[in-house]
Amino acid sequence: MISGQERKPQSNSPEGPQKPRLLAHIPDELTAGRLLRLGEGIGKVVYASRHWVVKRERSPSQIVALILLWKLLRKFARIFPGHLGKTFLQRPSKLIRFLRVVMQTVMLVVPRSVWFTTHIAEVWRIYRFRDLRGTRLAEIHLAGTGLMPEMVSFPPARINVGGWPGWLLVSEATERVDDTLYHRLTQLADAGEFAEMEIWLGRFLDLRQSGWRRGLFSLDAHLKNFGVIGERIVLLDPGGLTDRWEDVEEHLSDSGGATAAEPHRKLGLGPMLRERPDIAERFNTRWKEVVSLTQVREHWPDTSVSS
Repeated sequence: MISGQERKPQSNSPEGPQKPRLLAHIPDELTAGRLLRLGEGIGKVVYASRHWVVKRERSPSQIVALILLWKLLRKFARIFPGHLGKTFLQRPSKLIRFLRVVMQTVMLVVPRSVWFTTHIAEVWRIYRFRDLRGTRLAEIHLAGTGLMPEMVSFPPARINVGGWPGWLLVSEATERVDDTLYHRLTQLADAGEFAEMEIWLGRFLDLRQSGWRRGLFSLDAHLKNFGVIGERIVLLDPGGLTDRWEDVEEHLSDSGGATAAEPHRKLGLGPMLRERPDIAERFNTRWKEVVSLTQVREHWPDTSVSS
């Protein structure tokens, strides 16, 4: 199973980050038309052509505004009828983008010193630190392994994108995945392809162990943070990666996190496996066996774990 997840590594020296493959010019399809807005996260907005994606980094004020907005939405989501609140949180919309702009406007009125002495600012600093650390770790340890989409670089070029700001100046692009792992599993569940779904869940656990053998652990291992390329699963956002054993111990000791009573629900698999409790039980059992301090330690490089 493991060998099927990984390509033959390119030269991947531990001495420094690996640079993306260099192209003489930007791929033609990135300049052939207006790129579609594919998705967004706290720190990035992603636009896509058929085979490539480019990313726009959000400003610190945008990130802080979104953190505050999502905290407020999660707090009040329970008052919405039915599953409306949950749906509102899971599917970013034009309304949420509008609310983010409103929140930024409010932040302009309030002194900067107030924002950056609050819990919100602390959350932003943690996010920023993890994003920078995770990106560097991925460049050093995962580039060329097939555990992440391929990246290419080229001379800076202007491209047109849907929505604001209408255009971007880019010099890097990332291989586009076929789908997110979460969406692939949702499609399989809707089609009743539960045997295939169970295979993908096994691949997901195998991929995590591949990272542990490289001395990397993802603190943000939710299913929307992984993509599907062919029969491979790849990490999309390295922001949650850590190489500190202390972080692993703390994460796996959290009774509400990795060791939750029903991991499949923690990952959002509850609705998908409602009709197949047998698969949910098998997955939960294997998750607890694999994602445990003992098992991670067995995979972790000896030099990285203190006695």
